[in-house]
Amino acid sequence: MLRKIFPVLLLVLGVFAAAQHAFSQTDPLPSWNEGPAKRSITDFVKRITTQGHADFVPEEERIATFDNDGTLWAEQPVYFQVAFAFDRLKAMAADHPEWRQQQPYKAVMDGDMQALAATGEQGLLAIIAETHAGMTTEAFTADVKEWIASARHPRFDRPYTDLAYKPMIELLAYLRANGFKTFIVSGGGIEFMRPWTERVYGIPPEQVVGSSGVTEFKIGPDGKPVLEKLAKVEFIDDGSGKPVGINRFIGRRPIFAFGNSDGDQQMLEWTASGEGPRFMGIVHHTDAAREWAYDRQSPIGKLDKALDEGLASGWTIVDMKNDWRTVFAFQ
Repeated sequence: MLRKIFPVLLLVLGVFAAAQHAFSQTDPLPSWNEGPAKRSITDFVKRITTQGHADFVPEEERIATFDNDGTLWAEQPVYFQVAFAFDRLKAMAADHPEWRQQQPYKAVMDGDMQALAATGEQGLLAIIAETHAGMTTEAFTADVKEWIASARHPRFDRPYTDLAYKPMIELLAYLRANGFKTFIVSGGGIEFMRPWTERVYGIPPEQVVGSSGVTEFKIGPDGKPVLEKLAKVEFIDDGSGKPVGINRFIGRRPIFAFGNSDGDQQMLEWTASGEGPRFMGIVHHTDAAREWAYDRQSPIGKLDKALDEGLASGWTIVDMKNDWRTVFAFQ
């Protein structure tokens, strides 16, 4: 009897395995668990890309915008650009012995985050000014590339770019496969992001919108023109600045937008207020084991008012712990 059943069992198992393999090959979001969040994405994309459907959207209008910190890659224990600034400040310290006695620089040298916090926004702006200005854009790009290649995250001991979220990279690719143009709209520095976003996310530098400092055209010592970075803020692409940046640099209101914090609320509201089908998503950090769990009380990536509005307005709230099968590719 067993001899008769065994070949049949093997056949059934083989068919099941083949079906599972076929599903994994065709599922555009394999790192997402099945559930309402994933369905809301795939259903939206299907509706707006189906010719003849009432919600069909022409390709030229398929604009998707994504915050970066906490949405496309991690942001704890400090924003990664801040970690870059701290490392640059330490590397520059030998030429600035006075920093050992001056705040906020002394706090960074001593690793005293409490003293640094006491200097407030002005302290951080002073650090950014020292570490992001007084050089050409090419020199700054080279510094960013060197840091990205060598710096390691304090918790995971991996390059910072390894902390890009696998589910979101899949989502970006899925949207592009369906005729979307994907943009980063971030409070982070535009020239900090542009050197690596194409390699990590598939988003080219011309599709990165971020905060920026003033640059000045000059003729260098070799007689060639350069752009020099000045210690002066030009544009802050955060909060209410995000819709302004979208209008200024993209020129179309997105139909699809993802964020993770109150700094993204206005971008999501701007997206929601347009005519026709709209998708608004929030990454909710709920996974202390694989990443971090934080929201309303966090000084980094605070999610409070945007969470309330998202819940009330029916936006898609992605529960990282429950909705993502995988967080980082290395896990």
